[in-house]
Amino acid sequence: MTTGQLKIGIILGSTRQGRVSPQVGEWVKQIADKRGDAQYEIVDIADYKLPFLGEGTGQEPGIANWNAKLNSLDGFVFIVQEYNHSITGVLKNAIDSAREAWNNKAAGIVSYGSTGGARAAEHLRGILGELLVADVRVHPTLSLFTDFENFSVFKPAELHLTNVNAMLDQLVAWSGALKTLR
Repeated sequence: MTTGQLKIGIILGSTRQGRVSPQVGEWVKQIADKRGDAQYEIVDIADYKLPFLGEGTGQEPGIANWNAKLNSLDGFVFIVQEYNHSITGVLKNAIDSAREAWNNKAAGIVSYGSTGGARAAEHLRGILGELLVADVRVHPTLSLFTDFENFSVFKPAELHLTNVNAMLDQLVAWSGALKTLR
């Protein structure tokens, strides 16, 4: 890979025990890596040990490391699971733990849940707009009923491959265009 390639972070939006977001994130990364159009990496919120916004001193190493990671990226793929018709609290907290690091970048969303995580993705779109993140239109939705065995082992239907690649096409194009603004 050349150093001039875009850097895209695949953000895992859950930290709970038994989460399936690592399976979904690795699947997206495998698809993305075959494309050769950007450098893709998994970014696990759990690795940063972020305090809840307003509860820490603001000087915790996780906050600085989180912001540095986000600053190093040109775009994002959010792996979003739906909890009570929205995103997880930990994802909202991670988003709120940065501000300028999000600005003028693009994002794709891969969601899952009983309705494919569509309601969580729509909530996330509103949040991203406030942070000057351009979310792309194509949005792969995964069903807990048909794409997961026993709600825990990820077995995606083949049809999702087309949507993931279309989302990545849009994400790379927008990430490249927005990079000129930063």
